[in-house]
Formats: sequence, structure tokens, C-alpha cells
Amino acid sequence: MTIVGVHTPEFFWEKSLDKVRDATIRLGIKFPVVQDNDFDNWKRFGVWAWPTIVLIDKQGIIRYSHIGEGAYQKTESVIKRLIESPS
Repeated sequence: MTIVGVHTPEFFWEKSLDKVRDATIRLGIKFPVVQDNDFDNWKRFGVWAWPTIVLIDKQGIIRYSHIGEGAYQKTESVIKRLIESPS
């Protein structure tokens, strides 16, 4: 399994690479985070709100998405199911 965070800035001051690096360190984020200042990934996956979680399987198929805060248990259960999936 691979986890990659995607930072798409909501505000102009969130576009700085240094600020993104500092935030990942401050928040203890251990997985890579790509910066999507041009909203390319945002558009590709049909995201339209902050925050949005999109879980994609090994074949690149979206298996789950959630807009907004919450649904943490549901998100975790889908992650566990995808980890256990042989394909």
C-alpha cells in the first residue's frame, strides 16, 4: 500500500513549498505530500471542497471519497479493506 497526500491550497499563502514542508513536520506526517498548486489532481478526481479524502485502489479506481470532516471510522474501514485486498 502507498499513501500519498495531496495539498491543494485553498488560499494564496498556502502555495509556498516551505510552508507545506513545515506543516508536514509540525503535524508529524510521515507519508509524502505532493503540492497541487494548479489543481490538476483536484480536477482529475472531481474534488470541489476542502477537505476531501479520496481512496484509490492499486488499479487506479476510486473506491471511496468523503467531503468534509468526520467519517473517520468509515474511512479507516475502507483503508483496512483495501490493504487486505489481494489485487
